[in-house]
Amino acid sequence: MKSETDSAEVTLQNARRAAMAVLARAEASELQKAWNEWPDQPDVQLLRGPETGLVMVRGRIGGGGTPFNLGEATVTRATVELSNGQVGHAHALGTDKEKVRHAAIIDALWQDETSRPAVEDQIVEPIRQRLDRQDSTRRDETAATRVDFFTMVRGEDE
Repeated sequence: MKSETDSAEVTLQNARRAAMAVLARAEASELQKAWNEWPDQPDVQLLRGPETGLVMVRGRIGGGGTPFNLGEATVTRATVELSNGQVGHAHALGTDKEKVRHAAIIDALWQDETSRPAVEDQIVEPIRQRLDRQDSTRRDETAATRVDFFTMVRGEDE
């Protein structure tokens, strides 16, 4: 049986995962602006990267078929440490090293319990709302082009 501590840790990990997913999809300018406007910026030390490499993307037909190598994707990653000891990590598709560096810094700020609410309210949530609006617009545009095919049953001529 899971303890309350384990449950709280899982909840925190899921919240961090959701925040990092938003940061990975954010525009570089949004992350740079957020960092530039952050009050009392801590000193930042790069521990790894930012560096760019390739990852193999695997696919599966129908969700249950045998996995296959679909191709490679370019990914950039970075790890930073703030002066308060928090370590942040970030990965994002593409080659924008500054975007990933800023995302790692924001991840480290998110992990600090004292700055997490501000990071969520001032950085993550506005970006999440923009992404949700963008996704909704894309869904609406796609739905407008939907064609419904149907089969009309004909009676047999006797």
